[in-house]
Amino acid sequence: MTIFDSIILGIIEGITEFLPISSTGHLIVASEFLNLEQNSINKAYEVIIQFAAILAVILNYPDKFNTKHINLWTKVFIAFLPIAAIGFLFSSYVKAMFTIEIVAYMFIVGGILFLIVERFYDESKHTVSDVEDVSFKQAFYIGIAQIFALIPGTSRAGASIIGAMLVGLNRKASAEFSFLLAFPVMCATTAYDLLKHHEQLLQSSNLLNLIVGFVVAFFVAFLTIKLFIKFLENFTFVSFGIYRIAFGILLLVILNNNINY
Repeated sequence: MTIFDSIILGIIEGITEFLPISSTGHLIVASEFLNLEQNSINKAYEVIIQFAAILAVILNYPDKFNTKHINLWTKVFIAFLPIAAIGFLFSSYVKAMFTIEIVAYMFIVGGILFLIVERFYDESKHTVSDVEDVSFKQAFYIGIAQIFALIPGTSRAGASIIGAMLVGLNRKASAEFSFLLAFPVMCATTAYDLLKHHEQLLQSSNLLNLIVGFVVAFFVAFLTIKLFIKFLENFTFVSFGIYRIAFGILLLVILNNNINY
């Protein structure tokens, strides 16, 4: 992996992790385009940029990370449990689905779902505008929706946001609960990958790439979270639905015509 690869992947992770467009799907596609092997060094790099995204959440919502919000974090933990359980029990099946074709189809399916949800969504009838007001029942249902994110290309943020909108949260609260829900999910996956690839992380030959990737992913993720919330004050998720469909179709065209990239 080169410095250029580190910068590109850091930018992609920073932008896509918290938007409903699938960071995993984009990273799989980017790795293919950059001809990066799925080896232990590149997996170690993914650990670093995931940790950068976690830090971006903490620094965007520092007031949420204290004991005064134990009730909120209990709800976040409840929402985290379904994907943790299913992901652990069916990890081998999840890994088998990591193909560009599945990513492409799930981009399209997710895009269509966003357009359908937005077609019938009435923000005035969704009274939960603050993540502190999310109920335990709503948190659990959001967690159930997030299970679908185990399918590559679905998007963890997308699944949890749609789930939140369907159970009564407005767009802004849906996005913010998704940001907070990313914390335990990414901590769990990062900790697992860290134990698995810690030797590669400690190799000095990879150090510069890791530092560059971390810095780029952190600053891009930090700005993405702030700009995304501003965006939702005036716009809907329709544009993300259209993007997902267009991107998925593009991938299928590339695959079906054997286009080299």
